[in-house]
Formats: sequence, structure tokens, C-alpha cells
Amino acid sequence: MKADTRLFGEIDIQDDKIITLKEGIIGFPDLQHFTLIFDEEKKGGVKWLQSMDDPEFAMPVINPLDVKPDYKPTVSTEELEALGEMPIESTFILVTMTVPKEIEKMSVNLKAPFIINMENLQGAQLIVEDDYPVKYMVYDILNKKESSGKEENSDKQENSDKKESPDKKEKR
Repeated sequence: MKADTRLFGEIDIQDDKIITLKEGIIGFPDLQHFTLIFDEEKKGGVKWLQSMDDPEFAMPVINPLDVKPDYKPTVSTEELEALGEMPIESTFILVTMTVPKEIEKMSVNLKAPFIINMENLQGAQLIVEDDYPVKYMVYDILNKKESSGKEENSDKQENSDKKESPDKKEKR
């Protein structure tokens, strides 16, 4: 399927990469078909939930565990049953991000995550029963993670520079 998107230009998405949200998303019930756009080289980070119904609509999303490692939303069994049989390893959770002009006020919505069954690509945006905030501030968390990631990469490079290559080892 080809889509001419506002943010990414023309993209070609395989049918087996289309996520169906039968109830749509909060505020946009008619938008029911999406794909995830992300940098495959980066394991985590921001992804884009791109509507296949409206090429103008895409929203940034992130794995909530990247910003809140103890995130364990509670949803009703009935809501999950609508997504089909879903073992824990096939469950994918994303939360929406809001990135205002004042980037320090960046937040994620922990109250209404997307729950996706990766086996059948059925998903839903659900309101969790827990007392999670709609605006959970994440700028400092992500900034700290990025800084520590750069330090780790620098340390790894420094350590690999110190290692002798096999052809330079002294015979003993």
C-alpha cells in the first residue's frame, strides 16, 4: 500500500505492517489503520504512528518503559479479549508524546496507551484504571538517557581502542 504522508513523503507499506484499531483513537474514531515508522537501527526512542486513512495524521509515540520503567497499566479483561489471544511476548504498548514549542514541557500520556497484539496486528487505545497522568513530563528523563548513552558509547569506543588486535599480541 502506498501512502503520500505529510511528514515522510511517499511511503510504501506492506499490508502485513498495518495495525488495525477497530475503535479508532481517542478524538479520531474514523482513523483505524496505522503503521509504525521508526529508525530500525535505533532499538528504542521515538516512533511515529502514521495513519493510513489520513496521510496528514501522524503522532509521535514511545515505549512507556523508556521513560517509566515500572509502568504496568491495568486494563479490563474484556477490552483485551477484543484484541485476540495475546501472550505477553506479543503485547506491544506505546504511549503518545506531546512535544510543545517549549521542549522542556515534553510529556507522554500514560493514562491512554495503545495496546497492540503483534501476532494479529489488532490494537486499541485504552483508558487505564490506574492513576497515571495524562501529562507525564519526560524531557529530563530522555535528556539524561541520551547523555548517559553518549557516555556509554564513548566508553565502549575508548575500551575498544585499548584492546589489542589478535595480530599484535606478543607471543609468550
